[in-house]
Amino acid sequence: MIDTVPWSDGVWTNDPADVVTDGTGLHVTACEGSDAWRITSYEFIHSSEHALLAPFEPESAIEVQFRLDFAEQFDQAGIFVKVDDETWIKAGVELSDGEESLGAVVTRGMSDWSLSPVPDWSGRLVTIRGSWSGNSLTVRARVDDEPWRLVRVAPLDAAAPVTAGPFCCAPTRAGLTVHFTSWRTTAPDAELHTSA
Repeated sequence: MIDTVPWSDGVWTNDPADVVTDGTGLHVTACEGSDAWRITSYEFIHSSEHALLAPFEPESAIEVQFRLDFAEQFDQAGIFVKVDDETWIKAGVELSDGEESLGAVVTRGMSDWSLSPVPDWSGRLVTIRGSWSGNSLTVRARVDDEPWRLVRVAPLDAAAPVTAGPFCCAPTRAGLTVHFTSWRTTAPDAELHTSA
């Protein structure tokens, strides 16, 4: 079963510069300098991301879709899964060094970061899926109706409540507006690897 999550069900971690809801979805304008990162390599802690979060239950999955339209270094959007201020995962697409890249940041005290270029995704509808099963979050992504790609398998074994939903950040500029077209919950992935 697939259920649409109303935008009004979420609570912002940090208020965006502007939010407009219309018949096509949610348009979120990020504040200049917004970001989520902890310590690794850069030595700073940023927790100014715009994440619209609702309760995320074990043995379920969330899917967030947005139109990829980035222009400046580190423009980013996707899903944010939060346990607490030091334990969270963000996954989606980010403009890094001039090209759109699919990736994830997994944070457990300190952040890590992985990226894979997807230059042919620009201007298209991107869906990021986070599937929580057992002790892990499996992140997959696709563009339009193309097959899912495995992005990351990360630990997610929390006794505390977990929240999740769409997010965006604009670390280097003002004026980034992300058009989110859907936010849904569904059953978790049946297995990590699909048969050929």
